[in-house]
Amino acid sequence: MNIVRYQVDGAPDVRVGRHADGEVTELRGVASLAELWRLPLAELRDRLARPEPGPALPLAQVRLLAPVDGTTEVWASGVTYRVSREARVEESERAADVYQLVYDAARPELFFKSAAWRVRGPGQDIGVRADSEVDVPEPELALVVNRFGEIVGYTICDDVSSRTIEGENPLYLPQAKIYFGACALGPWITPAWEVPDPYDLDIALTITRDGATAWQGTAGTSLLHRRLDELVGYLMRGDVHPDGVVLSTGTCLVPPTPFSLRDGDTVRITVGALGTLANPVRRGMPGTDAT
Repeated sequence: MNIVRYQVDGAPDVRVGRHADGEVTELRGVASLAELWRLPLAELRDRLARPEPGPALPLAQVRLLAPVDGTTEVWASGVTYRVSREARVEESERAADVYQLVYDAARPELFFKSAAWRVRGPGQDIGVRADSEVDVPEPELALVVNRFGEIVGYTICDDVSSRTIEGENPLYLPQAKIYFGACALGPWITPAWEVPDPYDLDIALTITRDGATAWQGTAGTSLLHRRLDELVGYLMRGDVHPDGVVLSTGTCLVPPTPFSLRDGDTVRITVGALGTLANPVRRGMPGTDAT
């Protein structure tokens, strides 16, 4: 079972529903995902277990949207896998030791990634900056955390990044990571109790170009250097997230330099049984059809 945010037949209203066995059923009385993340884990599980009246629609008849709304923010973790540390050291011109130190530091690297309205959903364009030469997708397991700091679900995040800009200076991280088209989530949220072991999920990345595979790789969350509850704990320190928060947990797959995304590429990320998130690539500003 998965939690979906969707539209039907091009109608402007956005719905929240439950997806199971190829069908989507609307969660009556739930206007947003943010409402669900205001509930304690036990109450959320009880709410999703209730039978829903009304017909179920085939998944093919709905348009899936990015599974984030309201004032829910997306945050991200950095240098949580050895391969990520090595990639940051490789690209950095002046401060490689910063990434080496944070890998083993007590405090993880956490940074703001996106407001809900800026997040791209399944099938929507992701963007690479026009003022950067080397840009890559970063496939990641993302945690959905309620207002109480409990992990209530999992989804897939593409933490699109400019290696050119970040490599020039670590202080350029916001420009390398936070821009329109730099974050995609989806295709849905899988409840935490549906995932037996989040440290045993395969992650696959495929980038297609002109009908052929331009780059592909596989890895897994077993290589994660940090504990998920540790990352959440640091995120919740000194801050509040009344509509919950999505926390991406870092990447274990980085295409090597000089590989870069190009206009017209398609990025496809599969994480275990969580599904597949696919997005076309647009160089420069993608369409602003955020919903």
